[in-house]
Amino acid sequence: MFDVLIVGGGVSGMSCALLLGSAQNKPFAADKKIGIVTHQKASSLQEALFNNAYGIPAGTLGSDLLAESINHLQQQYPHITQIPGEKVMKIEGEAGNFSVITNKNEYTAKIVVISIGAGNPFTIEGLEAFVMPHQKVIPEKNRIQLRNTDHKVTEGIYVTGTLAGWRSQLTIAAGSGAAVATDILTLWNNGVHVQVHDSIRK
Repeated sequence: MFDVLIVGGGVSGMSCALLLGSAQNKPFAADKKIGIVTHQKASSLQEALFNNAYGIPAGTLGSDLLAESINHLQQQYPHITQIPGEKVMKIEGEAGNFSVITNKNEYTAKIVVISIGAGNPFTIEGLEAFVMPHQKVIPEKNRIQLRNTDHKVTEGIYVTGTLAGWRSQLTIAAGSGAAVATDILTLWNNGVHVQVHDSIRK
């Protein structure tokens, strides 16, 4: 049973995982089991080139960022379970006891974070009732999002990045994933707001 299972290894999913991982020494997060399905094949970063993203050197390829993010997560926070080579097909159940079914396995999770792209059609069975046209993309693009309130789709399910209704910019997606991570950490901390920072003074 995962306390949190993140679906998608793009910018917002990896950002969420990194922040959750960085809280490993907090008492309320120390015993939490975190997983991420690191499927990246459909990520829009595969063909991206970055010259305008804060903190990223000009000329960086999105495909390189994807590969580096997996290595970063593994090296910095090895306690997070990475699930490569699987695609989520179906989610069922309720908060505290979701079944996440991939093309190869089935996992259980208390909280699920959906971090895949906004392409249409939406391919995860069980969440169809929340699918709606993307509100910040021109209709001709035929993009979708999941209906949510501040990233929360329904009890126990969160959505990040473009699928949450944000525009397709790397820094926006990263911030969206980080926002969801801090919301989950706050939930684990009994509602007391959480931010996680590293410092050279520590």
